[in-house]
Amino acid sequence: MQDFVARVLELKTEAEAKKALARIGPDPGGLAVMLPKALHRVIKVEHIPVQAAQILKQEMLAKGGEAAVHRGVIGCSVESCDVLLMGTKRQYSLLCKKLMAQPFKLKQIAHAVLKCLENYPDTRFAGLDCGEYKLPLGNRTLVMGILNVTPDSFSDGGRFFDRSKAIEHAVEMVEQGADIIDIGGESTRPSYTVVSAETEMERILPVLEALLPHLKVPISIDTYKAKTAEAALKAGAHMINDIWGMQADPDMAKVVAEYDVPVIVMHNQDGTEYQDVIGEMFKFFARSLELAHAAGIKDEKIILDPGIGFGKTTEQNLQVMARLGEFKSLGYPILLGTSRKSMIGNTLGLPSHERVEGTGATVALGIAYGTDIVRVHDVKEMKRICQMTDAIVRGQRGEDYDG
Repeated sequence: MQDFVARVLELKTEAEAKKALARIGPDPGGLAVMLPKALHRVIKVEHIPVQAAQILKQEMLAKGGEAAVHRGVIGCSVESCDVLLMGTKRQYSLLCKKLMAQPFKLKQIAHAVLKCLENYPDTRFAGLDCGEYKLPLGNRTLVMGILNVTPDSFSDGGRFFDRSKAIEHAVEMVEQGADIIDIGGESTRPSYTVVSAETEMERILPVLEALLPHLKVPISIDTYKAKTAEAALKAGAHMINDIWGMQADPDMAKVVAEYDVPVIVMHNQDGTEYQDVIGEMFKFFARSLELAHAAGIKDEKIILDPGIGFGKTTEQNLQVMARLGEFKSLGYPILLGTSRKSMIGNTLGLPSHERVEGTGATVALGIAYGTDIVRVHDVKEMKRICQMTDAIVRGQRGEDYDG
């Protein structure tokens, strides 16, 4: 029998690190000193001027950490490069304190690093204010039920185009555990046909108005058209879900700000060409956030969606899924919409109506990586998966973490 057993502890949060240290039994003063040393982070900072990259590497090494830079930095054969920093939270704290007095935009770099560390891995906001409804964030995963009132959606096109059937289905989803209902009046499947705002409103508004008195959950409107969004919000909708991240219609951010409602900012692009899919998604979100802030949208009203199935190949979608946790660096709640998507169909070789298990796998994985809201067709099944996964991920990795 082996005399000693060694194991790696997966410590993601400060609460987990504190619990693991406390179980060892150190002096309380020593625990406070060791706590920031227990969490190791690898942070990528992009497009750093060569002079700044040189200083950044030197200072990180001096603090006992590590920094990877382009080989051309030493001889200044490149003008800029990405930098991969590796260190504990204590080392980052010492590094950033030193950078605050340095030139070459190192002060701005320090602020970016500190903000990233503050955001990751926990959402900054405890709740989502949807007017008359307040939804919790963090302690459980929220379920958004999909209600397509279109004749041509990829999975359930035409099934709920009839108003009475749409209303019946929405009520059923709430009974099954949906926390939000998301109404869409234009199919966004691959090669979809664009419809006018007028057509979209003709489909959405009667259903919205009929549902509002009967549902005790917030209703979201799936649209990238400001005109549709404004009409729906005026009628009583509680939030907007924009598949173009408020970048398709220049008036969308203004409308969202005016009504002071939550907005789901989804990543999207025409085509699937990327140099760095994750890096370019971060740049997309940066543009959307800039639009949001310029319009006056509050941070606590913003939700990010990586846009699985939009502007990405199956392989790119799988890569995004595997790296979902990185988006927590931005500090906003994450919504994941994988339900019955082609990524699942292409991976399993199954038609849309046979993708429930595949969807369940992505939902469970998404929650493990920090997803706060899941947008799904099959509410009953996914609600159960959320509850089970939450019991493991949220119930066992916080203050009660047994290291």
